Amino acid sequence: MTLPSVVIVGAGFGGLRVARGLSGAPVDVTILDRHNYHTFVPLLYQVATAGLEPEEIAQPIRRILRGAPNLRFRLNAVTGVDLARRVVTTDSGEISYDYLVLAAGSATSYFGLDSVVQVTSALRDLDDAERLRDQILGAFETASAEEDPDRRRQLMTLIVVGGGPTGVELAGALAELRRHVLPHDYPDLDLSCARILLLEATDRILPGMPPGLQAKALAKLSELGVEISLRAPVADADANGVTLSNGEMIPAGAVMWVAGMRAPPLAEAVPTARDSAGRLVVSETLRLPGHPEVYAIGDMAHVGDPETRPHPMLAPVAIQQGALVAENILRSLAGKPPKRFAYKDRGTMVTIGRNAAIAHIFGLRLNGFIAWLIWLTVHLVWLIGFRNRMLVLVNWTWNYFTYDRAVRLIRRTASRQHISNNNEEAP
Repeated sequence: MTLPSVVIVGAGFGGLRVARGLSGAPVDVTILDRHNYHTFVPLLYQVATAGLEPEEIAQPIRRILRGAPNLRFRLNAVTGVDLARRVVTTDSGEISYDYLVLAAGSATSYFGLDSVVQVTSALRDLDDAERLRDQILGAFETASAEEDPDRRRQLMTLIVVGGGPTGVELAGALAELRRHVLPHDYPDLDLSCARILLLEATDRILPGMPPGLQAKALAKLSELGVEISLRAPVADADANGVTLSNGEMIPAGAVMWVAGMRAPPLAEAVPTARDSAGRLVVSETLRLPGHPEVYAIGDMAHVGDPETRPHPMLAPVAIQQGALVAENILRSLAGKPPKRFAYKDRGTMVTIGRNAAIAHIFGLRLNGFIAWLIWLTVHLVWLIGFRNRMLVLVNWTWNYFTYDRAVRLIRRTASRQHISNNNEEAP
């Protein structure tokens, strides 16, 4: 007897949650991804700032699927979907399906600024994080040998574009790196000249957070020495820095772009309606209109009317949608109607620096040390794999008590003029 085939595109939070929900079910599940590992994206910024090793926040997909005989993994980049023939096209051929789950995550949005793509660093995967770490540390290595004081100050200027959670966490981690680590590594540099700038195009950071917590985050970042510019959209960028929309040019040694996200390029290959960010418009049951066998979840899905506000591009959304898709596939096989998706928002947390975080969870507004402890606990629990949890805990403990970062490695020559945007590839 041939079992119904389920193809899951993407092994992120949502895709793996679908697979877990179908483990042991009477279906044949194939997961496709261009990497053979799952990345814990919320901690990428700690790899970029020398706090963690890449392998500490990654887990081999085959290890995750071990023990589930109806789940298999294939290392493939998906390039297209033929809805009429019910096949997905990959870099090694076509794969047919009875049910398809599109969970390919997101890509960086540059808002049409082509020059920015070439000279800024995104932060979407492990390659980005390592490249960014190399670039940051490489800038200070170059500065230590630079005799021109103006050029030296430029190299020691780090710009973070985007005041969302990733931008705030990245700026805070850079400030801690500058305060506690770099002075010991570069005693010949006057690090009082080193600058960390956070540029945000709107009039506030951390949109979606209560104003009181936004103010707490601003105050903490300022205390750490981060220079924050609101209403400062970037209009252009080159190898020397960025230019704001008001014409101001800011020289920099590294520019980190975390200003926005959009649907991945794969979404453009699916012949269906999309919203302004390229996300696939799906019904409240997470199915493509006219194709009840095709589901889209997570960052590449817009649930309901395209004119309504989409769900945030967060892991909890993808996880909850993945659980529902697994249930709806099983309900479809049993001849039952599908259930509708209703997001349960349990809150948002952002860490800013040592002993400092803000959290809006279950209606509570927390900040400071308590919020920081909650952030640490939640992220350790979310990490996949006992070994990863232990390694991260050991590194965090080391960093906390020694005021040091153990992973200050430059593994390749960093160049802002030849940045490979791996996040633009298909899963």
